[in-house]
Amino acid sequence: METTLTASQLHAIADAIADAEARGTVGERPTRAHPRMTVADAYAVQGEWRARQAAAGRRPAGRKIGLTSKAMQQAVGIDEPDYGTIFGDQIWESGTVVDHARFSNPRIEVELAFVLRSPVEGPDATAVDVLRAAEYVVPALEILSSRVEMDGRSIVDTISDNAALGAVVTGGRAVDPADIDLRWAAAMLFRNEGIEETGVAGGVLGDPARGVAWLANRLAVHGERLEAGEFVLAGSFTRPVAAVPGDTFFADYGPLGVVTCRFS
Repeated sequence: METTLTASQLHAIADAIADAEARGTVGERPTRAHPRMTVADAYAVQGEWRARQAAAGRRPAGRKIGLTSKAMQQAVGIDEPDYGTIFGDQIWESGTVVDHARFSNPRIEVELAFVLRSPVEGPDATAVDVLRAAEYVVPALEILSSRVEMDGRSIVDTISDNAALGAVVTGGRAVDPADIDLRWAAAMLFRNEGIEETGVAGGVLGDPARGVAWLANRLAVHGERLEAGEFVLAGSFTRPVAAVPGDTFFADYGPLGVVTCRFS
Protein backbone atom coordinates (compact mmCIF):
# COMPACT_ATOMS: atom_id res chain seq x y z
CA MET A 1 0.00 0.00 0.00
CA GLU A 2 1.33 3.41 -0.96
CA THR A 3 0.90 6.48 1.17
CA THR A 4 -0.44 9.78 -0.14
CA LEU A 5 0.96 12.09 2.55
CA THR A 6 4.57 13.28 2.68
CA ALA A 7 6.99 11.98 5.26
CA SER A 8 6.91 15.31 7.07
CA GLN A 9 3.11 15.23 7.24
CA LEU A 10 3.13 11.68 8.60
CA HIS A 11 5.75 12.62 11.20
CA ALA A 12 3.74 15.67 12.26
CA ILE A 13 0.63 13.58 12.86
CA ALA A 14 2.63 11.03 14.88
CA ASP A 15 4.11 13.89 16.92
CA ALA A 16 0.66 15.31 17.67
CA ILE A 17 -0.69 11.94 18.84
CA ALA A 18 2.37 11.30 21.02
CA ASP A 19 2.01 14.77 22.54
CA ALA A 20 -1.68 14.23 23.29
CA GLU A 21 -0.89 10.91 24.98
CA ALA A 22 1.87 12.47 27.09
CA ARG A 23 -0.44 15.28 28.19
CA GLY A 24 -3.50 13.09 28.69
CA THR A 25 -5.47 15.26 26.29
CA VAL A 26 -7.35 14.87 23.01
CA GLY A 27 -5.96 16.42 19.84
CA GLU A 28 -7.46 17.23 16.48
CA ARG A 29 -8.32 14.17 14.40
CA PRO A 30 -5.86 13.73 11.50
CA THR A 31 -8.56 13.73 8.82
CA ARG A 32 -9.62 17.24 9.79
CA ALA A 33 -6.38 18.60 8.34
CA HIS A 34 -6.00 15.80 5.76
CA PRO A 35 -9.50 14.80 4.58
CA ARG A 36 -8.12 12.56 1.82
CA MET A 37 -5.86 10.63 4.16
CA THR A 38 -5.96 6.87 3.48
CA VAL A 39 -5.73 3.68 5.52
CA ALA A 40 -2.18 3.25 4.21
CA ASP A 41 -1.32 6.72 5.53
CA ALA A 42 -2.86 5.83 8.88
CA TYR A 43 -0.78 2.67 9.30
CA ALA A 44 2.31 4.66 8.30
CA VAL A 45 1.54 7.14 11.10
CA GLN A 46 1.00 4.28 13.53
CA GLY A 47 4.30 2.68 12.48
CA GLU A 48 6.16 5.96 12.99
CA TRP A 49 4.57 6.39 16.43
CA ARG A 50 5.42 2.79 17.35
CA ALA A 51 9.06 3.19 16.28
CA ARG A 52 9.43 6.32 18.38
CA GLN A 53 7.93 4.67 21.45
CA ALA A 54 10.27 1.69 21.07
CA ALA A 55 13.26 4.00 20.61
CA ALA A 56 12.28 5.73 23.86
CA GLY A 57 12.58 2.41 25.70
CA ARG A 58 9.08 0.95 25.60
CA ARG A 59 9.01 -2.79 24.87
CA PRO A 60 6.64 -4.00 22.14
CA ALA A 61 4.77 -6.99 23.60
CA GLY A 62 2.11 -7.77 21.00
CA ARG A 63 -0.83 -6.55 18.97
CA LYS A 64 -4.50 -5.75 19.33
CA ILE A 65 -7.22 -6.37 16.79
CA GLY A 66 -10.22 -4.05 16.63
CA LEU A 67 -13.48 -3.62 14.74
CA THR A 68 -14.00 -7.35 14.38
CA SER A 69 -17.80 -7.30 14.40
CA LYS A 70 -19.85 -6.58 11.28
CA ALA A 71 -21.91 -3.97 13.12
CA MET A 72 -18.81 -1.97 14.10
CA GLN A 73 -17.31 -2.28 10.61
CA GLN A 74 -20.48 -0.95 9.03
CA ALA A 75 -20.58 1.90 11.53
CA VAL A 76 -17.18 3.19 10.38
CA GLY A 77 -17.52 2.25 6.71
CA ILE A 78 -14.93 -0.53 6.38
CA ASP A 79 -15.05 -4.22 5.52
CA GLU A 80 -12.17 -5.54 7.64
CA PRO A 81 -10.77 -5.14 11.19
CA ASP A 82 -7.89 -2.90 12.18
CA TYR A 83 -4.90 -3.42 14.46
CA GLY A 84 -2.48 -1.66 16.78
CA THR A 85 0.58 -2.24 18.97
CA ILE A 86 0.60 -3.31 22.62
CA PHE A 87 3.61 -2.36 24.76
CA GLY A 88 4.64 -4.30 27.84
CA ASP A 89 3.76 -1.43 30.17
CA GLN A 90 0.14 -1.60 28.93
CA ILE A 91 -0.56 -5.15 30.16
CA TRP A 92 -1.88 -5.19 33.72
CA GLU A 93 -3.19 -7.82 36.14
CA SER A 94 -6.77 -8.27 37.28
CA GLY A 95 -7.62 -6.09 40.28
CA THR A 96 -5.65 -3.11 38.98
CA VAL A 97 -6.73 0.34 40.15
CA VAL A 98 -6.72 2.49 37.02
CA ASP A 99 -6.02 6.22 37.09
CA HIS A 100 -8.94 7.54 35.03
CA ALA A 101 -7.08 10.77 34.22
CA ARG A 102 -4.41 8.75 32.42
CA PHE A 103 -6.84 8.04 29.57
CA SER A 104 -9.07 10.05 27.25
CA ASN A 105 -12.68 8.88 26.88
CA PRO A 106 -11.88 5.48 28.47
CA ARG A 107 -14.17 2.58 27.58
CA ILE A 108 -14.07 -1.13 28.44
CA GLU A 109 -14.36 -4.07 26.05
CA VAL A 110 -14.47 -7.83 26.75
CA GLU A 111 -11.99 -10.01 24.85
CA LEU A 112 -9.79 -13.09 24.74
CA ALA A 113 -6.00 -12.81 24.41
CA PHE A 114 -3.67 -15.34 22.77
CA VAL A 115 -0.07 -15.83 23.88
CA LEU A 116 2.00 -17.52 21.17
CA ARG A 117 4.63 -20.22 21.66
CA SER A 118 5.62 -20.15 17.97
CA PRO A 119 5.32 -17.64 15.10
CA VAL A 120 2.27 -17.24 12.88
CA GLU A 121 3.15 -16.04 9.40
CA GLY A 122 0.95 -15.05 6.46
CA PRO A 123 -0.17 -14.57 3.81
CA ASP A 124 -2.09 -17.85 4.11
CA ALA A 125 -2.38 -18.31 7.87
CA THR A 126 -5.54 -20.01 9.14
CA ALA A 127 -7.34 -20.36 12.46
CA VAL A 128 -5.87 -23.85 12.75
CA ASP A 129 -2.35 -22.40 12.41
CA VAL A 130 -3.15 -19.98 15.23
CA LEU A 131 -4.45 -22.73 17.51
CA ARG A 132 -1.32 -24.79 16.89
CA ALA A 133 0.91 -21.79 17.64
CA ALA A 134 -0.90 -20.63 20.79
CA GLU A 135 0.61 -21.48 24.15
CA TYR A 136 -2.55 -20.40 25.94
CA VAL A 137 -5.61 -18.15 25.79
CA VAL A 138 -6.61 -15.89 28.69
CA PRO A 139 -9.56 -13.56 29.46
CA ALA A 140 -8.89 -9.85 29.12
CA LEU A 141 -10.48 -6.43 29.35
CA GLU A 142 -9.31 -3.79 26.90
CA ILE A 143 -9.29 -0.17 28.04
CA LEU A 144 -9.87 2.00 24.99
CA SER A 145 -8.44 5.52 24.98
CA SER A 146 -8.70 8.17 22.25
CA ARG A 147 -5.87 10.62 21.71
CA VAL A 148 -7.80 12.23 18.85
CA GLU A 149 -11.23 13.87 19.00
CA MET A 150 -14.17 11.47 18.86
CA ASP A 151 -16.57 13.69 16.93
CA GLY A 152 -16.40 12.85 13.23
CA ARG A 153 -13.69 10.24 13.75
CA SER A 154 -13.14 7.75 10.92
CA ILE A 155 -11.31 4.45 10.68
CA VAL A 156 -8.29 6.39 9.39
CA ASP A 157 -8.21 8.48 12.56
CA THR A 158 -8.57 5.41 14.76
CA ILE A 159 -5.76 3.49 13.05
CA SER A 160 -3.48 6.53 13.32
CA ASP A 161 -4.29 6.57 17.04
CA ASN A 162 -2.92 3.02 17.48
CA ALA A 163 -6.43 1.58 17.13
CA ALA A 164 -7.47 3.46 20.30
CA LEU A 165 -5.58 1.12 22.63
CA GLY A 166 -5.14 2.37 26.18
CA ALA A 167 -4.27 -0.73 28.22
CA VAL A 168 -5.18 -4.37 28.79
CA VAL A 169 -6.21 -6.03 32.06
CA THR A 170 -5.79 -9.82 32.13
CA GLY A 171 -6.97 -12.42 34.61
CA GLY A 172 -9.06 -15.50 35.03
CA ARG A 173 -7.74 -18.89 33.99
CA ALA A 174 -5.28 -19.42 31.16
CA VAL A 175 -6.33 -22.38 29.01
CA ASP A 176 -4.88 -24.46 26.22
CA PRO A 177 -7.05 -23.61 23.18
CA ALA A 178 -7.22 -27.33 22.40
CA ASP A 179 -9.20 -27.80 25.62
CA ILE A 180 -12.07 -25.43 24.80
CA ASP A 181 -14.26 -24.42 21.88
CA LEU A 182 -13.25 -20.77 21.83
CA ARG A 183 -16.28 -19.79 19.77
CA TRP A 184 -18.49 -20.47 22.79
CA ALA A 185 -16.35 -18.81 25.45
CA ALA A 186 -18.73 -16.28 26.99
CA ALA A 187 -18.68 -13.39 29.45
CA MET A 188 -20.95 -11.09 31.41
CA LEU A 189 -19.64 -7.57 32.03
CA PHE A 190 -20.77 -5.81 35.20
CA ARG A 191 -20.23 -2.15 36.08
CA ASN A 192 -20.78 -1.32 39.74
CA GLU A 193 -22.75 -4.55 40.29
CA GLY A 194 -25.12 -3.87 37.39
CA ILE A 195 -24.82 -5.97 34.24
CA GLU A 196 -23.94 -3.93 31.16
CA GLU A 197 -23.03 -6.41 28.41
CA THR A 198 -22.97 -10.10 27.56
CA GLY A 199 -21.41 -11.87 24.60
CA VAL A 200 -19.75 -14.94 23.16
CA ALA A 201 -16.30 -14.97 21.56
CA GLY A 202 -17.73 -16.30 18.30
CA GLY A 203 -18.81 -12.70 17.69
CA VAL A 204 -15.20 -12.11 16.64
CA LEU A 205 -15.30 -13.14 12.97
CA GLY A 206 -17.01 -16.40 13.96
CA ASP A 207 -13.93 -17.56 15.90
CA PRO A 208 -11.35 -15.39 17.73
CA ALA A 209 -8.55 -17.56 16.29
CA ARG A 210 -9.71 -16.43 12.86
CA GLY A 211 -9.13 -12.84 13.93
CA VAL A 212 -5.53 -13.64 14.86
CA ALA A 213 -5.05 -15.37 11.49
CA TRP A 214 -6.42 -12.26 9.76
CA LEU A 215 -3.81 -10.18 11.58
CA ALA A 216 -0.94 -12.50 10.57
CA ASN A 217 -2.04 -12.26 6.94
CA ARG A 218 -2.38 -8.47 7.16
CA LEU A 219 1.09 -8.11 8.66
CA ALA A 220 2.55 -10.21 5.85
CA VAL A 221 1.76 -7.33 3.48
CA HIS A 222 4.38 -5.32 5.39
CA GLY A 223 6.89 -8.18 5.60
CA GLU A 224 6.07 -8.84 9.27
CA ARG A 225 4.71 -11.80 11.22
CA LEU A 226 3.41 -12.61 14.68
CA GLU A 227 6.37 -13.80 16.74
CA ALA A 228 6.74 -16.39 19.48
CA GLY A 229 5.94 -14.84 22.85
CA GLU A 230 3.64 -12.17 21.45
CA PHE A 231 0.44 -11.25 23.26
CA VAL A 232 -2.45 -10.83 20.81
CA LEU A 233 -5.74 -9.27 21.87
CA ALA A 234 -8.23 -10.94 19.54
CA GLY A 235 -11.06 -8.38 19.42
CA SER A 236 -14.09 -7.50 21.49
CA PHE A 237 -17.28 -9.51 21.61
CA THR A 238 -19.22 -6.79 23.46
CA ARG A 239 -19.85 -3.14 22.74
CA PRO A 240 -17.57 -0.64 24.54
CA VAL A 241 -18.83 0.58 27.93
CA ALA A 242 -17.79 4.05 29.11
CA ALA A 243 -15.88 4.34 32.39
CA VAL A 244 -15.96 7.23 34.86
CA PRO A 245 -13.98 7.73 38.09
CA GLY A 246 -15.29 5.40 40.80
CA ASP A 247 -16.48 2.70 38.40
CA THR A 248 -15.63 -0.93 39.12
CA PHE A 249 -15.76 -3.43 36.25
CA PHE A 250 -16.21 -7.16 36.78
CA ALA A 251 -16.14 -9.55 33.84
CA ASP A 252 -17.34 -13.07 34.59
CA TYR A 253 -16.11 -15.60 32.02
CA GLY A 254 -17.71 -18.58 33.76
CA PRO A 255 -15.28 -21.53 33.77
CA LEU A 256 -12.48 -19.20 32.58
CA GLY A 257 -12.73 -17.08 35.72
CA VAL A 258 -13.07 -13.33 36.26
CA VAL A 259 -11.24 -10.11 35.39
CA THR A 260 -11.72 -6.90 37.40
CA CYS A 261 -10.48 -3.32 37.49
CA ARG A 262 -11.49 -0.11 39.23
CA PHE A 263 -11.14 3.48 38.02
CA SER A 264 -9.95 6.04 40.57
